[in-house]
Amino acid sequence: MVFSRYSIRMTVNYEIDLLSRFARILAAQGYDRGLQPVQWQALRFLEAANRFSRTAKGLTAWLGQTKGSVSQTLIALEGKKLIARETDNADARVVRLNLTQAGRALLADGQTSLPRRMLSHLSSGDQALFVGFVEAMLRTELSKSGGRPFGLCSDCRHFRSGTAGQHYCALLRVQLNELDSQKICIEQESSHVEA
Repeated sequence: MVFSRYSIRMTVNYEIDLLSRFARILAAQGYDRGLQPVQWQALRFLEAANRFSRTAKGLTAWLGQTKGSVSQTLIALEGKKLIARETDNADARVVRLNLTQAGRALLADGQTSLPRRMLSHLSSGDQALFVGFVEAMLRTELSKSGGRPFGLCSDCRHFRSGTAGQHYCALLRVQLNELDSQKICIEQESSHVEA
């Protein structure tokens, strides 16, 4: 088991304090290049999300914040010319959020050095265990609170694999390309059976 080499008898309070400290250290690093941590999270979400999820509603679900807070985050990112809003061609009521060239360049320049460095201290096996544990905790908590877990399109029960990189979403009844299939989706329902 990961962390088994540490002979610390953990109490519930210690585990809570450890998780809280971990989150604070990561959040403190988020104040970089004039952006707040939540603004970085929003940019990373827009980079990772598929076209169906890149909306204010999708971002609100991902961040677990209020519509008002997310609205302020979007206004700030638009003001910095890191994102742009675009009305959906198929449904004029839907406004998609897209990274601008400046937003993509900022993300490519990186702001994830601390999380990557922290993960690099673990073996690849321990990294996989850690990610699995965090994912399980998030999924359980989101399920209990009514939140959306998100997940890769290709891991969804509605995903239909096709040929030559052309796939299909049986839920939304739309064609998907290979890039779509590797993005996270707000509509994702895991194809994995849970015990």
